[in-house]
Amino acid sequence: MGNGMSKRVRAPSPTSATAEPVRQNRSRAVSELLPNVGGAAFRRFGFVQSAVVSRWAEIVGERLAAASVPESIRFPQGKKQDGTLTLVVRGAHAPMMQHVAPEIIERVNRFFGYAAVSRLQIRQGDVAAREPRRAAPSLRPVPAELGEGLKTIADPELRAVLESLAAGVAGPPRPLPRIS
Repeated sequence: MGNGMSKRVRAPSPTSATAEPVRQNRSRAVSELLPNVGGAAFRRFGFVQSAVVSRWAEIVGERLAAASVPESIRFPQGKKQDGTLTLVVRGAHAPMMQHVAPEIIERVNRFFGYAAVSRLQIRQGDVAAREPRRAAPSLRPVPAELGEGLKTIADPELRAVLESLAAGVAGPPRPLPRIS
């Protein structure tokens, strides 16, 4: 015990893990908070990246995404590769999915950037209909009186956004949606 260290118990420092997180005192966009909220739920059900679920149609294509939904990815103990991807597939589409399984595995691995999935497990079940993506609103020409001040803006992206805002302000009022 002659190591020269005091046996006195010290108060925890403010940087310890038990300390309350530092407040940022600023407003934050909901999109900034949502990945953290959904992340825990996705990890619980086997998804390391929630993007696999949210971008499923981009990964496998619209046709296959309409008939299937990823349920989970299970990896061997202590590894993050050679996992098993479980898909929920509409009953009649299961044989078709078995035939294109190598292509699905290839596309998912291309999305991850490494051999994350080596097996595909298919489970028959109900696939909820996805909401169709809404097309981007068409941009109408900005009235001359609103667009004069925007011509001096050098950033084309900012100018396009402001022109869109000006067109919305100058356009006819849209009716409010009905709440039933």
